[in-house]
Amino acid sequence: MTTATDAVPGDTPDGLGPTGRVLPDLGVPPVLASHGPARVIALCNQKGGVGKTTTTMNLGAALAEYGRKVLLVDFDPQGALSANLGVRPEDGEPSLYQLLVDRDLDVRTVVRGTEIEGIDVLPTDIHLSAAEVHLVSEVAREMILKRLLRPLLDDYDAILIDCQPSLGLLAVNALTAAHGVLIPVECEYFALRGVALLQQTIEKVTDRLNFGLEIDGVLPTMYDPRTLHSREVVARLVDVFGDKVFHTVIARTVKFPDSSAASQPMTTYAPTHPGTQAYRQLARELVARGLVA
Repeated sequence: MTTATDAVPGDTPDGLGPTGRVLPDLGVPPVLASHGPARVIALCNQKGGVGKTTTTMNLGAALAEYGRKVLLVDFDPQGALSANLGVRPEDGEPSLYQLLVDRDLDVRTVVRGTEIEGIDVLPTDIHLSAAEVHLVSEVAREMILKRLLRPLLDDYDAILIDCQPSLGLLAVNALTAAHGVLIPVECEYFALRGVALLQQTIEKVTDRLNFGLEIDGVLPTMYDPRTLHSREVVARLVDVFGDKVFHTVIARTVKFPDSSAASQPMTTYAPTHPGTQAYRQLARELVARGLVA
């Protein structure tokens, strides 16, 4: 029996997917002969609790399952991504904050491996919360993360940046460093209101700092197919963003926080769970759309 916390998105009675469109044929991504250059994707939404960290971790793990090399960048001072992967910096160890304030520090000395093959992480901790104050007087302060990531582009196929829930200087740095933006949106009407503000920020960054920045896709999260409310929010997203809305939707499930508590992505914690399958489908969508090699 499916419970309210384990709702799984399924086909609608007319055979369409949960977004009201026919799901395209998403084959297994081809094997890569080599790696890089990476597409840098910022997972951004100024609203908290929409699944940014969950998506960063599980999308990265799904891409790694398909043979892609992935770097996860924890750009949220809460450090949830680092903690969820069990690689939170200890006292005295360099983190992303030190990279931002010390130009002589080599980024490769801060990148940490994980227990998941194909996934590395650029970890952070609460010290990152002081970065905006430190960077405000820096020349080209919006470009610092882009400079840090430049030496790593040829080492990976995808670099996913987990942004904090705000539109401050750190978020602008992430958008300036990125090739594209993936926007997780909770299936609640209130969440829709914040997307317009995020769009304005993206447009400003595109106009002034990062001319090639694109919205790679909008990802409905915390979806419950049994509620009219969830279905109407997804329909509204499709009305506004059209094909930018992924065919994949991420359903509510207690397994996501459980896997985070176990410091594992869903691919290893619950490999056959529908939530895991959803992130694998999302990974295949990114490859099929040409957003990741």
